[in-house]
Amino acid sequence: MPEATPTRFDSVEACAEDVLAKVGKKVVLGLPLGLGKPNPFVNALYAKAKADPDIELIICTALSLERPRWSSDLERRFLEPFVERMFGGYVDLDYMLDLRRRTLPPNVQLKEFYCKAGANLNVRHAQQNYVSSNYTHVYRDLIDQGVNVLAQMVCRGEQDGREVFSLSSNPDVTLDVTRELWRQHERDGRPMAIVAQLNQNLPFMYGDAVVDPGLFTAVIDNPAYNYRLFGAPKMAVTTTDFAIGLAASALIKDGGTLQIGIGSLGDALVYGLALRQQHNQVYRRAVEATGLLDKVGDLIEEVGGLDPFEQGLNGSTEMLVDGYLELIRAGVIKRKTYNDLHIQRLINHGRISEQVGPETLEAVLADGAVHPRLTEAEVDWLKQYGILAADCRFEDGHLVRGAERIPADLTVRENWKRIVSTCLGDSLAGGILIHGGFFLGPEGFYRELAEMPDWLRRQISMTSVLKVNQLYENEYASEELKLLQRQHGRFVNACLLVTLTGNVCSDGLDTGQMVSGVGGQYNFVSQAHALPGGRSILMCKATRAKGKDIHSNVVFNYGHITIPRHLRDIVITEYGVADLRGKSDKDVIAALLNVADSRFQQGLLKRAKEAGKIQVDYEIPEAFRNNLPERLEADFGPFRKEGHFAPFPFGTDFTAEELVLGKALKGLKAKMSAGLSKVSGLSRAMTIGVPDEALPYLERMALAAPTNARERMMRKLIVYALKLTGAIGKEA
Repeated sequence: MPEATPTRFDSVEACAEDVLAKVGKKVVLGLPLGLGKPNPFVNALYAKAKADPDIELIICTALSLERPRWSSDLERRFLEPFVERMFGGYVDLDYMLDLRRRTLPPNVQLKEFYCKAGANLNVRHAQQNYVSSNYTHVYRDLIDQGVNVLAQMVCRGEQDGREVFSLSSNPDVTLDVTRELWRQHERDGRPMAIVAQLNQNLPFMYGDAVVDPGLFTAVIDNPAYNYRLFGAPKMAVTTTDFAIGLAASALIKDGGTLQIGIGSLGDALVYGLALRQQHNQVYRRAVEATGLLDKVGDLIEEVGGLDPFEQGLNGSTEMLVDGYLELIRAGVIKRKTYNDLHIQRLINHGRISEQVGPETLEAVLADGAVHPRLTEAEVDWLKQYGILAADCRFEDGHLVRGAERIPADLTVRENWKRIVSTCLGDSLAGGILIHGGFFLGPEGFYRELAEMPDWLRRQISMTSVLKVNQLYENEYASEELKLLQRQHGRFVNACLLVTLTGNVCSDGLDTGQMVSGVGGQYNFVSQAHALPGGRSILMCKATRAKGKDIHSNVVFNYGHITIPRHLRDIVITEYGVADLRGKSDKDVIAALLNVADSRFQQGLLKRAKEAGKIQVDYEIPEAFRNNLPERLEADFGPFRKEGHFAPFPFGTDFTAEELVLGKALKGLKAKMSAGLSKVSGLSRAMTIGVPDEALPYLERMALAAPTNARERMMRKLIVYALKLTGAIGKEA
């Protein structure tokens, strides 16, 4: 860690000038994924590149966050008030605005290794400059790209009376890039700049995220830059999502480790786990009603369970999502791990518990963590983990607490008795509920983290992806410690397509176009295979819709893969669970046919037979031939009447009117995708009146009092869409 004193700035423009003076006119700018970008500073540096074509600016990052956009006047009327309410005060990234306008200057390149799914499908600059990289290789690839400037949004705190910074949302890659930049600078004198921009709206997070200000060469410190954080709104959880999440929740073993991602599928899994813990009888009925027990009961018993969590789960995840806080509240995330090999080994072997007693001291002695004649360093270690009371101290070979002064020699029985009776702590300290690499989520998630009691927030340890995404030994933890911490690891991720032989596509199309990026998915799949008792669970919706056309996401083959079939494990669709690990190709094909949508099963089976990959006389069992959306709705219907499986189980930022309008507009868009002439009833819709019950929705869309023919037509369309969904008197 460097001991430099950073230069302080109160202006992003002045800091940008200083950076250019330090590194010259070729700037390779590394920025964190997602939330941690210091947008005002980035905009200042970008503005200088736009004004001076001699500056070459290469931006290396991922997931450049943008406000929602609209493509029609109807979408604008729906989204504009919502966007202003949810994102007003957020500072947009100017380079992303220009990327969307196709006006990035020729002296600027944007290289991203991950983006919002589908956002850049038709953006040539993004497609051509995409860098495909495992998350654990990103820091290496940034260095190889020649990064000479790294900039990050941080927040300020205090520890032991001194100023410290928290990397908060993004220690994931920054820790490793900054370490290498300093090493190169000190070894070769290579010019570089590491910029921190303070924003006190960030929650102060602990773990490896806490750094000395000397990590940075420059600090931008001005309350004017405490701008609003980007909040990702919660999306509705559909019946399909709930079916997949429920199945996944039954494969999570008590006492295990959980990794999940963002989105409605992650929310569905969280809901299933919380239901299992808090309403177990309802949970069991739902599992039975969906046929999971009959079809994969043995697998559930082997790798998961249906009982509430007694030991609880621990989180080890590249992305800390708000669902983890829901699981803490539900009593699911409660198994603590410790960043010490001795403590974790003793915990795993049942030789110590969280409650500290004489046996705790005996166990750490027997494990060689400390010696019978305690040193000052060993006393500090015992205090760090709560085995000795925090107000104990080591002084001239003695343990001192209050008026007690005891020789620190445990070989003398009298000393042992006095230390045990007066110096032991009450419970282990330093336990971690969740290790995370970065976070992103709704605005309320950030607020909850910031307002969380300090003792609880310290149990969320933010760290490098090199710690959470792989098992290799590094400066963060040994491989042995990671193996002990991640017992019964369950790594749950989403994918786009799965082939009948078990290849998985998650990040691109067979045209070569990038959809999002591999991120850490390969890391977690390979880690699941490496961990004793670990399992990879990939969630795949059985179908996708494009307008009125329905396509299967279980396909015979595909021209792009993310996870090769030799790493196949568990795949879940809304129709069930396919356990693929170690199976022959014909058995893998049979298992995936069982969870495919029944409208596509026979066509897929025909392809497999033609290719000689399954027996010519094979038939799909009768129990799996009713994989249809209607069956799912029937399965979940009774539980919805009881108040379970609601579309927004953890709340929403949309108003009641917006929820109704959103559903209506989505239905209208689907109908109109075939063309206006093919929308049944549309001509009649142009003649219908406007009932009073439609007025609140029309007012929300600023169409209650149309002023021209175009607005009058849009008003009719809204009424038509509301009738189609049954929000107002149904359209015949």
